[in-house]
Amino acid sequence: MMKQLIFIVTFSLFFTFVITAQTEAAPTGFDGDHFSLEGAIDLFKQSSSIEDFEKRLNEEKSNLNNLDLNEDGEIDYLRVEDKMDGDVHAIIIQAPISDSENQDIAVIEIEKTGKETAILQIIGDEEIYGEQKIVEPFEAQVEQSGKGGPSADYNFRRGVVNVYFWTPVRFIYAPRYRPYVSPYRWRTYPRLWRPWRPQPIQIYRGHHVRHHRHYHMASTHRVVRAHKVYTPHRRTSAVVVKRTTTVRTTKNGNRVVRQKTTTVKKRNGKSVAGKSTTKVVKKKNNKVAKKKVRKRRKN
Repeated sequence: MMKQLIFIVTFSLFFTFVITAQTEAAPTGFDGDHFSLEGAIDLFKQSSSIEDFEKRLNEEKSNLNNLDLNEDGEIDYLRVEDKMDGDVHAIIIQAPISDSENQDIAVIEIEKTGKETAILQIIGDEEIYGEQKIVEPFEAQVEQSGKGGPSADYNFRRGVVNVYFWTPVRFIYAPRYRPYVSPYRWRTYPRLWRPWRPQPIQIYRGHHVRHHRHYHMASTHRVVRAHKVYTPHRRTSAVVVKRTTTVRTTKNGNRVVRQKTTTVKKRNGKSVAGKSTTKVVKKKNNKVAKKKVRKRRKN
């Protein structure tokens, strides 16, 4: 029994390590490289309320917000707003980047699935991350099959976490809760808040490696009702949309044409001088298609 327990614990740790390694991706070039969705969930979990979550988001010691969307050399203030409909919550994280524009960074979507059960996902905005990015908390689960003992088979999978007992979740489901709306706007910030300069990307990413052990990318949108509540309230900035479009074009739309002169042999053994033009087209799926066009000229 003890050997089985050690085996299960060891493989659980290994399973978590593998997930961590797979979750860490290279920088994308989008603004989302400077805001960790995994770190945001972890910070939310540690908060006592939505107001406390906003305060922590904007503390330099939290090492979470590294966004400078208006490129003025200073960190943007992040405001938080809860859109509520019954037992559904869409908690929006938003950056005011001018007196006329706001840009949504992400939305934490929460739904009750039972009397004391709830699920949570954070959705990164596609203008910040290049595409809609979904992250959720998970726990490694070990399932035993077979007869047991040395011949037992163990299956390891990611289990959905019940977030109902997280402090801020209990807070928003309290009977007298009223949806929080940040009182702060562009150039109207907390009295003691002062912006700081963004960190280099390598240093920033180093702060959040640990979060990948508990949160992972999800391909399934589980919190459907909350997303419907959020969608009509989504805000984007023309400045950010333009920058995101530029990065998308650079990544997916380049065409490179290379030309080279080659010697082409005929079937009769004689050779001719020719020019071979190779077009390399980068498609959206990053696959490369090549098309060769040869023009021959007799000697």
